[in-house]
Amino acid sequence: MPLGSEPLPKGIVVQNSNLEMKPLWGSFKLMNNSKASKSLLAIAVGISQKEIVNEIVKKFISDDFTVMLLHYDGVVDEWRDLNWSDTVIHVSALNQTKWWFAKRFLHPDIVSEYNYIFLWDEDLNVEHFNPQRYLSIVKEKGLEISQPALDLTKSEVHHRITVRVKKKMHRRVYKHIGNGKCYENSTSPPCVGHHIFKVGLKLWLRCSLWHMIQNDLIHAWGLDMKLGYCAQGDRTKNVGVVDSEYLIHKGIPTLGGFGIRKSIRKASSKIADPVQKLNLTDSRTLVRIRSLEEFGMFRKRWQKAAEEDACWSDPFPRRITK
Repeated sequence: MPLGSEPLPKGIVVQNSNLEMKPLWGSFKLMNNSKASKSLLAIAVGISQKEIVNEIVKKFISDDFTVMLLHYDGVVDEWRDLNWSDTVIHVSALNQTKWWFAKRFLHPDIVSEYNYIFLWDEDLNVEHFNPQRYLSIVKEKGLEISQPALDLTKSEVHHRITVRVKKKMHRRVYKHIGNGKCYENSTSPPCVGHHIFKVGLKLWLRCSLWHMIQNDLIHAWGLDMKLGYCAQGDRTKNVGVVDSEYLIHKGIPTLGGFGIRKSIRKASSKIADPVQKLNLTDSRTLVRIRSLEEFGMFRKRWQKAAEEDACWSDPFPRRITK
């Protein structure tokens, strides 16, 4: 019996739920015969990107997808003029990230009925993307964790592995010169097992989006380097990038507005207290300062946990030589 259900008769206990909305009236028979969604799209949105989000949702809104909008700007009513608005789930919390929303509203027992979970940002052009074709490739290749590739000529790209190549899909990237070399035997991100716009099976969600997300580190910098550990098996085989169904990442800053990007990276690496040197009225800069601080905290927590757990050994030791 689940914890807390002991006073109840066993047959009345329901452990799972979902995000399907129910009508207030009508036939119970019709309600129970309705087709349940197979996958979930959860996307962090702001009203300034309404046009882009509309195009994304129109690609997904069907009998096979439930859509959940995570409103980080607190604006909900201004979406109601879109014909799909009343059929999606709206969750609003001011100035929170998609990771904050995921930790609080994507509990595994709530989303366990969905086969695949898409956790995306709003600044994605989906002109060359079809969800059903994408999932057919994911199933064919046995991918536990995946993402659509990015068009290099039109996208903001942070990691080379996400760049589209002339294949149906790819699992790794090769780099033999410069920093961050990637060879055939490399088993660590960003050479393999690295993604930004996540698409995963429900078991992956329980491990990564629930157990691994730190409750107090809302920006989750560094988390993408560890998500491959949550693949159910070998991340060099069941984590990949789908190239034939690809996106354009516009790279639009959201939380904190439009601030300085390069200055914060440069300043934070050279001075002890970057807040003293930067313009404190630039909220975007402050967001990036917090992100960098969280990145360091997460790395230290991972290292400490790995050292203290005598029963755990890293299944993917870093190897960068031939």
